[in-house]
Amino acid sequence: MNVLLSIKPEFVEKIFSKEKRYEYRKVIFKQKVEKVIIYSTMPEGRIVGEFQIEEILCGEPEKIWEATNDFSGISYGFFQEYFKSKEEAYAIKIGYLKRYEDPIDPKTLNYSFTAPQSFFYVDDNYEKRGIPSDALDNLYVGSIF
Repeated sequence: MNVLLSIKPEFVEKIFSKEKRYEYRKVIFKQKVEKVIIYSTMPEGRIVGEFQIEEILCGEPEKIWEATNDFSGISYGFFQEYFKSKEEAYAIKIGYLKRYEDPIDPKTLNYSFTAPQSFFYVDDNYEKRGIPSDALDNLYVGSIF
């Protein structure tokens, strides 16, 4: 199973420069996920690449920060604000990373595409429509709940 994650463009660039090797989340996937498809939010609004999940860390925010801050790509203040009043934090460790040569406009794949607030599952059984052969395996737009 794959997911499409919405990530702000400034963090997308830090991921591709390898300054940011962890993607932080307040909520994590309920299903086993192996690959993340990166959707760079507006103003870019494109599917720009993918990465394999090396591991997902879960714990108290302070412990997650201690374990990951060297490759966080964010400030401690930003981290604290993001996880304010949360008892649990998730850090997705970014493994193999690939940037697509030609970013994909998701509306060309699904006219009714709406960027997820956080993520949505991407089904493996699909018919490819104008996507690089090694890119997105399916685009299922729907709620995770």
